[in-house]
Amino acid sequence: MPIIKTTTVATGAVAPVGGRRLTDNAADTVRGIGLAALAYCVLSIGDASAKWAMLPTSAAWVLLWRGAFGAATIGAVTLARPSAGGPGASGPNAGGWARLMPVRWKLLLVRAGLSSFTTIAWYLSWRRMQLADTYALGFTAPLLMTLLAVPLLRERIRWRRMLSTVLGFGGVLIMLRPSGGLWNPALPLLMAGIVAMAVTRIQARQLSLTETPECQAFWLMVSHGLMGLALLGLFPPAGFGDWAVWGALAFLGISSGLAHWIFTQAYGLAPVSALAPYEYTMLIWGGAAGFVLFGEVPSWSTVIGAAIVAAAGLYNLHRERVRRGEE
Repeated sequence: MPIIKTTTVATGAVAPVGGRRLTDNAADTVRGIGLAALAYCVLSIGDASAKWAMLPTSAAWVLLWRGAFGAATIGAVTLARPSAGGPGASGPNAGGWARLMPVRWKLLLVRAGLSSFTTIAWYLSWRRMQLADTYALGFTAPLLMTLLAVPLLRERIRWRRMLSTVLGFGGVLIMLRPSGGLWNPALPLLMAGIVAMAVTRIQARQLSLTETPECQAFWLMVSHGLMGLALLGLFPPAGFGDWAVWGALAFLGISSGLAHWIFTQAYGLAPVSALAPYEYTMLIWGGAAGFVLFGEVPSWSTVIGAAIVAAAGLYNLHRERVRRGEE
């Protein structure tokens, strides 16, 4: 995976030679945190609808239509956005369909492929593993993201960010308390998907230098659809679903497309290490959706762990606001 050549400027931004700057200032970080929290909320609710839709169909069928509805949604959003750079503008200043044209298409396709692999790994693990166990393993991704940001993005991790990440991870372990041994035939696949997910978070930050949020989200959704189509032979649907299943699939695709569009904007604004702790908030929204759809009731350990996660995230946001005031 290529490392972007950068130069450090006095304002706290990291600038690629001849390209857009990656900022690391308090104002943009706070905006990025807000967008990331919103995206994680939408994605977690979408995960619940995906699990529900898979019961009468299959993982490949759900992935296929997630990609199809998601790509169509991003296409509609893109057409509605005017050009910021005038006729003939390209890259971040382009308008209309030009915003979907990649500059670094190789890295973009690698990220889209890794994201598709991550999604199918999660979908298949839900067939064999408890949801709590998969979340417990999945929330190791923020730690991986924070650590990978050092060699891949040359980010400087402030000790408070690292502390909040570790504290949030501790809260997740208290919440989930994986039952018994975690060994399962799906475990290696899930762990590979989690590592791939952490890498895609880093790549979203890298690609924001040259690619629009619409471009990243669109090709990611297209990749999901193609991956689902390719896997239909291995995981054929037991049925095509009724109108409720199709409604869930449409909601999953639309929400996923919009969430990834928002998500890539967040990673263009804020360092990975600042956004990583907010990956934990998905459990809060996912827990609420699980209660509504599957009747899951959180235990006392979940409540305590959620309080720790919330405290860690709020403290991190407080520190960014302090930095903003100092600037």
